[in-house]
Amino acid sequence: TEINLTDIEYLDDESLIPEEKIVVTLTKTGYIKRLPIDTYRTQNRGGKGVKGMNMNENDVIDRAINMSTHDYLLVFTNRGKVFRMRGFQLPAGSRISKGIPIINLLNIDKDDKVQALVPYNLEDESKYLFFVTKKGIVKRTAISEFESIRQNGKIAITLIDDELVDVKGTSGND
Repeated sequence: TEINLTDIEYLDDESLIPEEKIVVTLTKTGYIKRLPIDTYRTQNRGGKGVKGMNMNENDVIDRAINMSTHDYLLVFTNRGKVFRMRGFQLPAGSRISKGIPIINLLNIDKDDKVQALVPYNLEDESKYLFFVTKKGIVKRTAISEFESIRQNGKIAITLIDDELVDVKGTSGND
């Protein structure tokens, strides 16, 4: 057997991770986890439901999104800061696990609360992000503005006595 390494120009960690569809869940108290999408199944009529996540008392699932392990996830806080991570960087959990606090993964201030999760990949048709604040301010920004984000985040929208409510991806014609 002969191993020829001349065909491999560059090998990074990402190319060793298999690409799979995942579901990312975030609770109101900030616990996040990822599960393979095939963990969930369609429930037939009269069927008994399956528990999808253990949670603390008085906690509920706030966000659940579909994405790939190779997609980027933009995490927006109520103060207008954005953080970016890859799908495979999220902690994998089981159906009954609680997940881990998102403040352990990102450099989020204790007073900040996660308001939006936006998945995107480079081939996505969503080319813009649409921001909405509590006082009714709206803003559209090109998603290319968020391709380089440092570890401590980036200010996505400047807010004065206001809070970010939600962020959605848009094609620009919506």
